[in-house]
Amino acid sequence: MKPQKLILISIVLACFGLLPRAQAVSPPPDGCYPGFTTAEGCNALNFLTTGAGNTGVGWYSLFLNTTGNFNTGVGGGALALNNADSNTAVGTAAMLLNTTGTGNTAVGTDALVYNDSGTFNDAVGAFALVDNTDGFGNNAFGNSALFFNVIAAENTALGDVALAFNDFSGSGLANNNTAVGGAALFNNVDGSENTAVGTGAGPNVIAGFNNTYVGDFVGSLEVDESNTIRIGDLSNGNGVGSLACFIGGIFNNFQPVGGSVVEVTIDLSNDHLGYDVGPNQGGSVPSVPSRGAPVKRGAPQPAARPDHSALPQRQAKLNDKVEKLQATVAQQQKQIETLTAQLKEQAAQFTAQLKEQAAQIQKVSAQLEMGKPATKVVVNKP
Repeated sequence: MKPQKLILISIVLACFGLLPRAQAVSPPPDGCYPGFTTAEGCNALNFLTTGAGNTGVGWYSLFLNTTGNFNTGVGGGALALNNADSNTAVGTAAMLLNTTGTGNTAVGTDALVYNDSGTFNDAVGAFALVDNTDGFGNNAFGNSALFFNVIAAENTALGDVALAFNDFSGSGLANNNTAVGGAALFNNVDGSENTAVGTGAGPNVIAGFNNTYVGDFVGSLEVDESNTIRIGDLSNGNGVGSLACFIGGIFNNFQPVGGSVVEVTIDLSNDHLGYDVGPNQGGSVPSVPSRGAPVKRGAPQPAARPDHSALPQRQAKLNDKVEKLQATVAQQQKQIETLTAQLKEQAAQFTAQLKEQAAQIQKVSAQLEMGKPATKVVVNKP
């Protein structure tokens, strides 16, 4: 290979060697990069180095990810600070502040936006699990479900604002709750091991534990309690509750009354179940008090949305992280400008060297032309 070509290749390789430090996911092809990586959008996956299997689509999505693997960020700012593995964020600012949390899924605007190191959380819906920082194993499906959860774990909320105030205190006591239905267990703060199925079920549970509520608005007439089961009882707020009860598996399970067998009793004034020791003392069957038809309930009014202003310290934390992100961006921009200047300088040097080599080649060519023997004309004689 000619010497001038070796010089040219060396200079070009030196220039390309600077590119990974300036912007790891360029130059083109458009959107498709090594390591099963896809990046589209302003500064998406801007600093990726060894991470593989990442997809960043949107303004600053997965911006600071360098070594994290198998992440998907779709939307402006999705997973912007992330450098962990196996996170999926779809929606503007979804998991914006996540740094080391792994195995999370966030779908919706601001879903899991505060999550920092929490793992294996699933949030589907705008503002779902929005305040979660270190909680793990939580599942939130619905607008603002588990909205204020900070560090509590293993909660499941399915429905609009279900378990919205869970762990509002940030004490981490509100664990293992399950709420299915709009505004179910809405006011729970530090209660644990509660299960509520039905719209508005368990609205007065705040710190109670081990409760089970089944039915719309069950528990509306009761104060905070623990170790209680309520299934369609009078506590649902309409003063009537369910008017009939059918439970299978009893009719063919005959038990003689006596010994360890007891009689189940019910207080007809409040549906409270209890028991008494048999045998049955006889007498007439108590008459059931007359009950009117259930009061027709209008459409439930939307529950009040949680107020961000109640948590200024969390807003301050967000502001601090945003300021750090801006400082990082500014610092990186300076680095890019410095590297760009270095590239321009090297390019100028490279151009000068090329010009010098071209002049040398022309000089050598001229010398070769001068050293050639004169052309002889051969005349054919007859």
